[in-house]
Amino acid sequence: MSDRRTIFIGKKPLHAYVRAVVMAMEAGDRSLNLVARGATIGRAVDVAEVCRRRNGIIAQSLPPEVIIGNINCSSEELENDDGKKRTVSVLSIQLDGVGELPSSDSNEK
Repeated sequence: MSDRRTIFIGKKPLHAYVRAVVMAMEAGDRSLNLVARGATIGRAVDVAEVCRRRNGIIAQSLPPEVIIGNINCSSEELENDDGKKRTVSVLSIQLDGVGELPSSDSNEK
């Protein structure tokens, strides 16, 4: 069983992470794992949905079908700079690309 490539979701704009998914799938990694902590969990859900629906110009480069697989919710304990521990929620979303990537010829006009 091969490991899934992981894309960590942070505070960059949504399209930056959609582009990261596209680049990973173009590189041959069709099984991806989106991971987000705390306040960025909503952005991870948005990235998964944009990829699944293939919304927007960037997402048109994805395979014909992007399937959202297992979604795992957990928590981690992190230590602040002052030594205090806090619990942060973690969401992991599996994405699988199915089918051939669109040819780059159709994008050039």
